[in-house]
Amino acid sequence: MDRTSRPRSRRLPILVAAAAATALIATGCSSSSGGKESEESGENIAAGKASTPRMTVALVTHQAPGDTFWDIVRKGAEAAAAKDNIKLIYSAKPEAAEQANLVQNAIDQKVDGIAVTLAKPDAMKDVVSKAEKAGIPVVALNSGVDNWKDMGILSYFGQDEGIAGEALGNRLNESGAKNAVCVVQEQGHVGLEARCAGVKKTFKGKTQNLYVNGTDMPSVKSTITAKLKQDTSIDEVVTLGAPYALTAVQSVSEAGSEAKVATFDLNKDLTGAIEKGDIEFAVDQQPYLQGYLAVDTLWLYKNNGNYSGGGEAPVLTGPAFVDKSNVESIAKFAAKGTR
Repeated sequence: MDRTSRPRSRRLPILVAAAAATALIATGCSSSSGGKESEESGENIAAGKASTPRMTVALVTHQAPGDTFWDIVRKGAEAAAAKDNIKLIYSAKPEAAEQANLVQNAIDQKVDGIAVTLAKPDAMKDVVSKAEKAGIPVVALNSGVDNWKDMGILSYFGQDEGIAGEALGNRLNESGAKNAVCVVQEQGHVGLEARCAGVKKTFKGKTQNLYVNGTDMPSVKSTITAKLKQDTSIDEVVTLGAPYALTAVQSVSEAGSEAKVATFDLNKDLTGAIEKGDIEFAVDQQPYLQGYLAVDTLWLYKNNGNYSGGGEAPVLTGPAFVDKSNVESIAKFAAKGTR
């Protein structure tokens, strides 16, 4: 569906009620990078499975090895697939060219729909266009909020990373922070860069980016520790993912720093750290919802011609803040791997 000729407009958050939106709990499945097929086992899947013809949907992300954030995205996608009688094929590569190759593989398999992340949209333009020319509907999730529409993609599910960063910057102003370092685990990732840029836009104190190798956690730890020792005036460490926040807590301790740690994204260990006071707060973009809605929308489009946001506006799943005031109510879902 080509919308590249339409003028761009300011897009507003949209709340979506998914068809047959019963509460679903799908069995967990560890992330992989190889394009493995995900079949439902029948355990803990609610009644109401679609009787529509079997579909095949490819979910292709930029997941790096060991990044548990994507387990939550995938779990949401699997829940929608189980409900909608969809065979879900998941694959991931952090390198943009290799991710594009995975999308091409999905095209070659003649899948019925593709859900893809756009961390590095320029590298994905050509292959997304090929999918559309092949008559395969494409939706985007998690990253690429400023690019999906111009690429002719059907719908987008995620948060506006710039707005999320601005919200975090305002929160730092409220806490009295003066000197923040924003830790970027993947240089060139448009969403991560937008988060730090958003923080800088609203935060009244000093802000600087610190680039680390997100695939090497010992290196992440030593780089943050060294930065805190080198600049003892840093009083806030902002990380862009839950595992990096937990590592930053260790770095603060090793450096003998009094800096606080705030982060984007959640997992079950992070909610525990918020409860203990090791981490101030997290910005939650609801990755489970991103995976669920992306797959469910492809089913709705094929079977009913629906598409979320009318093809004009993104469906925003965040940002929402999780701190000591509400973490207890969130932790039970994080423990199940759905927040």
